[in-house]
Amino acid sequence: MSAAARPGTLVAPDLLAPWHAALRTDQAGETGAVWIYRGMQAVTRDPALRAFAQRHLATEQAHLDTLNSWLPAAERSRLLPVWRVAGWLTGALPAAAGPRAAYATVAAVETFVEQHYRHQIEALPATGPLGALRTTLEACRQDEAHHRDEAAAQATRARLAPLAVPLPPLLRAWCALVRHGSAWAVRLTRHV
Repeated sequence: MSAAARPGTLVAPDLLAPWHAALRTDQAGETGAVWIYRGMQAVTRDPALRAFAQRHLATEQAHLDTLNSWLPAAERSRLLPVWRVAGWLTGALPAAAGPRAAYATVAAVETFVEQHYRHQIEALPATGPLGALRTTLEACRQDEAHHRDEAAAQATRARLAPLAVPLPPLLRAWCALVRHGSAWAVRLTRHV
């Protein structure tokens, strides 16, 4: 994509600057998401989970590319290497435990991310120069909600216990850790 066509360049820098911290969290989160699916692919032997991870990796990479076009490189998180490792582990560990753990992890992550995007979207104007950013984030939010819903559907299709059924204690604790870790990462990434 040429610099002239980059979405972030269509908005005056002074209008976009107040959104750098929020965009930093989005860009770092999409970096982590790419690595979650890479971690799943590296570990799983389950063909359905591998296909699921491959599809969602492509979507998350497209989100990352789009957010890279909005956020100047100098404004990106200095912790991206940490988020890559954390993402890979967040995908690989549950994939090693099996498809239900992997799908439950995706559902936990995507529930958090969908809410995170929703809060940002609500704060953006629907029209005007920042309307394009709102549209971009809304498209990402819809994809994340789809990922969450597909994870639940995949668990059911694979004849695993549905994700709506109470999770075993260890998996429930893992998903809580993933949600709380995601919230902590957002708070930290706003500043670093």
